[in-house]
Amino acid sequence: MEILRRATFALILAASAVAPACAKGKADCVPVVREGWIRLVPGGMPMHAGFGRIENKCAMPATIVGARSPAYDSAELHETKIVDGVNRMRAVPELRIAPDDAAVLKPGGLHLMLMDPHAPLKVGSKVVIEFPLQDGRVVRGEFDVRAPDAVAP
Repeated sequence: MEILRRATFALILAASAVAPACAKGKADCVPVVREGWIRLVPGGMPMHAGFGRIENKCAMPATIVGARSPAYDSAELHETKIVDGVNRMRAVPELRIAPDDAAVLKPGGLHLMLMDPHAPLKVGSKVVIEFPLQDGRVVRGEFDVRAPDAVAP
């Protein structure tokens, strides 16, 4: 009985030492936005597209549950796919990024739809876009504004 009690006590001590480290690692690690850019459209249309990479170098998966920007009325993740020979775009309500993986936002695939800018954007300016995570944390990225004829880097 004494051996069982000592083993249980040792297990409780080990778990209490590991728990704070796990919680800290989870809270401190968030995905990172890299190479973010927004393509303006000709004619000043009130809809832009955003591209880049969201890299998750964390040990835990991250689930993005939306997008927002102080520069736009609305921001959404969308995906373009060819279905029955027709390009179709659909909203992506959740985007899960596995540990040590990345979501690539690119023309013709996964991308941001940015609607109704609050002010005219100029080539060379920067726009902040936030991606709320399922656990309440937020990933922030800075996106360069590029000309309508800009191509992916």
